[in-house]
Amino acid sequence: MELQARCLFCVAMLLVAGVATVHGAGECGRVPVDQVALKLAPCAAATQNPRAKVPPSCCAQVRAIGRNPKCLCAVMLSDTARKAGVKPAVAMTIPKRCAIANRPVGYKCGPYTLP
Repeated sequence: MELQARCLFCVAMLLVAGVATVHGAGECGRVPVDQVALKLAPCAAATQNPRAKVPPSCCAQVRAIGRNPKCLCAVMLSDTARKAGVKPAVAMTIPKRCAIANRPVGYKCGPYTLP
């Protein structure tokens, strides 16, 4: 009986560890989306006005984050972005406005599509 209890305990611990691992990685890997969103601070004006010049520092961050379109999408639609006044429809245009050649054109991001 004691052996069965130990085996059951081991299986339970493996299940808990597996669940923790799954929840430990999100759209942006192990870094929380809201933390990644803070890196887009240089993009503030460009996310609110489609005619605003996009600073090179913004383009660099979008290029880096955009290597993972799922992460870029999650960042642009995050609570942090929303609280900062980001207009998602305008934010989705930034990769194109930065002339990022390998941007994920046509990627569905919630109700938006990256141009």
